[in-house]
Amino acid sequence: MTDHSEWVGRVGHVWAAEWQRTDRSFGPVTERLLEVARAGDFAQALDVGCGAGELSLCLAEGHPSSRVIGVDVSEDLLGTARSRGAELANLRFEHGDAAAWSAGEGERPDLVVSRHGVMFFEDPVSAFAHIAREAVLGARLVFSCFREPSQNGWVRELASALPKGDAPPPDSDAPGPFAFGREERVRNILRDAGWRDVSLEPIDYGMVAGEGADAVEDALSYFLRIGPAARAVAGLEGAEREEVLARLRAVLGRHHDQRTVSLPAACWIVTAHAPG
Repeated sequence: MTDHSEWVGRVGHVWAAEWQRTDRSFGPVTERLLEVARAGDFAQALDVGCGAGELSLCLAEGHPSSRVIGVDVSEDLLGTARSRGAELANLRFEHGDAAAWSAGEGERPDLVVSRHGVMFFEDPVSAFAHIAREAVLGARLVFSCFREPSQNGWVRELASALPKGDAPPPDSDAPGPFAFGREERVRNILRDAGWRDVSLEPIDYGMVAGEGADAVEDALSYFLRIGPAARAVAGLEGAEREEVLARLRAVLGRHHDQRTVSLPAACWIVTAHAPG
């Protein structure tokens, strides 16, 4: 099963409110994910940890004769997704944990996708084995996930502005944003879960955090809502808070190019096939 604690309640509500800036930050990743997912035909797609629904929406809009189901543990995020996809008859969103999701009659997916939604499984081998059993034989799997924190410049640079006790976590296999950072671990999880033809493509991209006439402040307000900087700054007051904010502005300013703040990020695009 999945640890839902980060996504039920306030955290899920914040992510739902920030879906536009989050979609923006993942732009190059989403583009590549869709390119890989669309490289083959599909009749039924499952979007694991669909969040506010961008990947599901794009697949449903581009393939009106196919059906898409998005699954997420956050009712807040699903509320946003349902609103965005209300006019698409071939799209449905379900509240639940993909590690325990059951396909309905005629709904076994031949394509399983996820944008950064698979790193939170408490028992990833069991979760992926379950998903494989619910999919059709030979179903395609396409997902993205962050590489290790040490390869993600945005993590290091934001951490450099935070109090020392809020340094980035060491590379870890614990459920969380970077749990699938190590290539060997990803391969072993999918192999042990029965998936075959596992491939990992490294993607380096610019994470757009701010845009517009005051892109630095846009980026700062985003990072103060979501991620490690938000948690660290929330507990600060007075002069200490202002000092940290000044350091964060300086970091973001170094990545300000005309009307955009873009920080270096690194992820995997992972592909595999279900047994069969």
